[in-house]
Amino acid sequence: MYQGFYNLTSGMLTQSRNLNVISNNMVNIQTPGYKKDKMVSTTFQEEMLYRTGRRYKDNPEPIATTSKIRSADRTYVSYEQGSFDLTDGTLDFALSSPGFFCIETPQGVRYTRNGSFQVDDEGYLSLNNVGRVLGKDGPIAITSEDFSVSSQGVISVRIQPEASDEDDYGYDDEDAEPQVEILGTLRVVDFADYEQLHKEDYGLFSTGQAPQEQELPSIQWQALEKSNVDMVEEMTAMMTSQRALQSAAQVLKMYDQIMSKAATDVGRL
Repeated sequence: MYQGFYNLTSGMLTQSRNLNVISNNMVNIQTPGYKKDKMVSTTFQEEMLYRTGRRYKDNPEPIATTSKIRSADRTYVSYEQGSFDLTDGTLDFALSSPGFFCIETPQGVRYTRNGSFQVDDEGYLSLNNVGRVLGKDGPIAITSEDFSVSSQGVISVRIQPEASDEDDYGYDDEDAEPQVEILGTLRVVDFADYEQLHKEDYGLFSTGQAPQEQELPSIQWQALEKSNVDMVEEMTAMMTSQRALQSAAQVLKMYDQIMSKAATDVGRL
């Protein structure tokens, strides 16, 4: 009888935690670069069941191994590549290769796949409410809105020479080739073991590992990587978890009623 209390209560707690994970995935379905979580459950402790006599308890016979409690083991992060959304925004970047953008925060360098950047008050490329985007030589200052980005993350501006009637040699400067100014190169890094990445708020990751510099990253400009959350899959998992939680709650109520009967009515006999 008491075995059912353990099983049902632990099942309700586990399903409740699973619903929290699923809800968080669904909330972040529109967050660029978001990586979905998946909770895995496990048994808490296994025990051997024995059968003995009613009066004599010698020589117990083992019957089977059982576990009374099921609990949440851990939450895994799926780093599967998300699809791309072509936004035409000049401050939108998407990684089509493994790796992460580097963000300078007060707590240190953090890593993200979210490439929805902006320019802060001081003219530096930044991630909203987080920090400045790091290039290979530090934060990147955007000195002109008329810039372009290569597939390797090189941000450059074409500067047209000032026009004049003619130079010292009698040639017109209007045909002079424009110069290219490099504003910076986006720093993209990767890690050997994703299991050591710690997921934080705003789609950020932190780790104690040494980052591996990606010399030839693949960056898609004017696009964003969508989250890898499948709404249909999450809705199905949510309904399954809700039904399991409701069923466990109903059976637990029945157990409580039976125990009340045993303590009140049967106890009088």
